[in-house]
Amino acid sequence: MEPKDLVERWVEAFNRADVAALSALYAYDAINHQVAESPVAGRAAIARMFRTDFAAAEMTCIPENIFQGGEWAILEWPDPLGLRGCGFFRVVDGKIAFQRDYWDRLLFLKAHGLPLPGSGK
Repeated sequence: MEPKDLVERWVEAFNRADVAALSALYAYDAINHQVAESPVAGRAAIARMFRTDFAAAEMTCIPENIFQGGEWAILEWPDPLGLRGCGFFRVVDGKIAFQRDYWDRLLFLKAHGLPLPGSGK
């Protein structure tokens, strides 16, 4: 499977909040680094991260552009609340080996009515 195809599957599973389908797309020892957070290592830990995130907020990824070069795919996205970001996916042997996403954590927290760091709210 080409990296672009895998990212398209990732978007579909993400938008269903399907943790099992999402985690199945990752290599056993994958790294997921949401730059607003610490890197998460391993498929099981990535599944826990998604489970926690989906429990905290209803999230939707609208793919705007998906680019591919070699074993990499880049996803550029907005969401319905106005947040924008991009993700870089390295695909090895048909699985996501590494993912790094850039997005604004403060805007995400505000858009979802979640507590702001250090605010006690």
